[in-house]
Amino acid sequence: MAGGKATPRQKMINLMYLIFIAMLALNMSKEVLAAFGLMNVKMETSNTKTTESNLAFLDGLSTKASEDAAKYGDLYTKAGQIKEMSQEYYDYLQSLKDGMLEGVEDPTDYQVMDKSDFLDGKFFQGDNLTPEGEDFMNRINNYRDGVIKILPETMKDVKASVVARFQTGDENGKVENRSGEKVDWINYHYERFPLVASLTKLTALQADIKATEEDALKSMLAGELTEQVSLKNFATSLFAKKSAYYTGEKYDGKIIISKTDNSSTPVRAELTLDGRKLKEGSDYKIEAGGVKMLIGSGNAGDHEVAGTLYFQQDGNEIEVPVKNSFATISKPNAALIAADKMNVVYRGVSNPMSISIPGIPNNKVSASAPGLTKREGSKYIMNATTIKGREVTITASGTLPDGQKVSSRSLFRIKDIPRPSGTVSKQDGSLKLPRKNVEIATIGAGLEDFDFDLNLAVSGFKFKVPGQPTVNVNGNKLNAQAKSALKRAKRGDAVQIFDINAYITNNKSYKLKKVSPVIIEITN
Repeated sequence: MAGGKATPRQKMINLMYLIFIAMLALNMSKEVLAAFGLMNVKMETSNTKTTESNLAFLDGLSTKASEDAAKYGDLYTKAGQIKEMSQEYYDYLQSLKDGMLEGVEDPTDYQVMDKSDFLDGKFFQGDNLTPEGEDFMNRINNYRDGVIKILPETMKDVKASVVARFQTGDENGKVENRSGEKVDWINYHYERFPLVASLTKLTALQADIKATEEDALKSMLAGELTEQVSLKNFATSLFAKKSAYYTGEKYDGKIIISKTDNSSTPVRAELTLDGRKLKEGSDYKIEAGGVKMLIGSGNAGDHEVAGTLYFQQDGNEIEVPVKNSFATISKPNAALIAADKMNVVYRGVSNPMSISIPGIPNNKVSASAPGLTKREGSKYIMNATTIKGREVTITASGTLPDGQKVSSRSLFRIKDIPRPSGTVSKQDGSLKLPRKNVEIATIGAGLEDFDFDLNLAVSGFKFKVPGQPTVNVNGNKLNAQAKSALKRAKRGDAVQIFDINAYITNNKSYKLKKVSPVIIEITN
């Protein structure tokens, strides 16, 4: 490149130019002609090797473009355009060389290649150029300008080297000869030169073409590598050993830097959540720098995302294992307000309870007490029917993310179910009813303002009409004897229903307190 250290190839070309200048002042000896021939062979060999190297680079670039079109697609397109232009110009120069060697019996006998008639007749006609000469100039200028146009503006050094290699004089196409006169560039370099010298000079142009290809491709790759390591392609994220911390703990999280461009984007993924296979599009999507999860946080507890990410690297598929976990904690939706004197459970009923420890998933919390049974999540049932005494202690334990155990104890009072009230057709207390209504009424029992919806049934009761013997009734309706006594009641008499035998339909073993009686004033 311009301003850089010359390569061995460039040094050889520079030496050849010095020899060309010396030719203007010296008579051509057979040894000099042979030296030009050997130089031509060496440059052709070098061109072949450079061609192979450039093709290998293009093949690698093609692979990268297929893997990451966003990053390498445009780069590969530009490289292909330069390759096409270079090949066309290279083949044109080769056709000139082949024409020069037509009629030469031994192309390796350089000492007989001292005539200049081939290019003199092809390029020059008096003081003017032939159409072939004009075509020669147009091709070199078009190639130079075309490559410069394709190269990015950032590749200024490469552009400068292209201009230097394929410069055809000043703005008028003139160069200064040994006498200080301005002459046409093409005449200065190709008119009246021995055939072998012109042949070598065309090979030198071919070498310049290959060097231009090489410089352009290397600079493109270098620019891309610089882009890849640029900090603008990186982002930060926070990584910690656990997902939650408690007051007083030391936070040991780490800020990590990761790439967010296409080079770090997986081509596909196979992932599971708690063993369930995830689907791309609905559960996750692949984006620059990784995979974005679209899953819900799930139920409270620990969850694991596992599987494999697949990346393309140099045409091969690379597997990267995935095994990460996160914890879901139940979201509070209300304030926790407790009445210190109201920690009460009742005998004879299933007392629903919610037991949790803030900051710990439900699957890491356990609770124990006599009569306590877990349902799901944080839901429990307390059955205190068989507990002797008036108190029960519930112990809740949990495991913090760091493995530390915590526990808490709560004392609950045990109370009996309140005294039920007797009812007549679902009415309780002191009633006024017609005789007929009492005769067909259903006797029941109820718990007013009790928090549990218990289904009570009546198995028997006593019925008393003033002036009549007390009647014992089985069931929940007046029998024939009770109806007979009711017929003897007078208007205004207070009929009593008492000693009502009631029970809980789904817990007959529990003995309810004595049911309060019902007094009915007969209205007719």
